[in-house]
Amino acid sequence: MENNTIAFVLLRLAVAASMFGHGLVRLPKLNGFSHWMTTSFEKSMLPGAMVLPFSYILPIAEFVVGLLLILGLFTRLSLIAGAIIMIMLILGTTLIEEWGSLPSQLIHVAFFAVLLVFIKYNGFALDRVINK
Repeated sequence: MENNTIAFVLLRLAVAASMFGHGLVRLPKLNGFSHWMTTSFEKSMLPGAMVLPFSYILPIAEFVVGLLLILGLFTRLSLIAGAIIMIMLILGTTLIEEWGSLPSQLIHVAFFAVLLVFIKYNGFALDRVINK
């Protein structure tokens, strides 16, 4: 396996572990997480009718994107979905002026973007097995 392929899988697994872990720890306490998120956005310009469903979908989306990236399955779509999730989180973060979370979210988007650019090195993945 060449170095570019190894580097790609290491970066893919790093961002995958973050997304998977975020979703995994939130799923068992989904109601509590939703309550925390809706409370955090009470004074924002976003209506609760938008925040509430997002607060329930987010952990599931994080978990699924993370799992797919761990497996290397639907990698391109998962990277795009992960970036979109993070962009939505960035918007929310700015609306509640939670500036401390912003660097981590921007770094996640950068990981997703870099991985998309170098997706041709996604050699160690189920995508390769399926697409043969």
